[in-house]
Amino acid sequence: MPDTKTKTTDGKTTDDKVIKTDEQWRSELTPMQYAVLREKATERPFTGEYEHDHRAGTYVCAGCGNVLFESDAKFDSGCGWPSFTAPAVDSHVDEERDVSHGMIRTEVLCSKCSGHLGHVFPDGPGPTGLRYCINSAALKLDPK
Repeated sequence: MPDTKTKTTDGKTTDDKVIKTDEQWRSELTPMQYAVLREKATERPFTGEYEHDHRAGTYVCAGCGNVLFESDAKFDSGCGWPSFTAPAVDSHVDEERDVSHGMIRTEVLCSKCSGHLGHVFPDGPGPTGLRYCINSAALKLDPK
């Protein structure tokens, strides 16, 4: 039986999960952030705030502040979205099979608020060989 403490909808963090009502998410996020994080939308390629940003820092979830990626794992993949070789902390991202849009992909989600971040593909550079293709709207940069 699931722990009922994690089922609150008052916007509080319980058991390291952020649970909020749809109304709360809409009031706290921009329309684009809401569309990406809560509705699994994708921003148009080459339009995101962090696509060509080369500042050093830590990328956190725009929905809950969970640490997601470090700038030293960022690379220019040419795909139109910020790309990373690995998460800052493996347990801070969840992966799920995504069969939408007639494709089989691996969706990347924030482990703390379940916000949609983007997708991961097995065509990245070393050392991981992975490309975490992430929407800028799902991120906030905490510069060093």
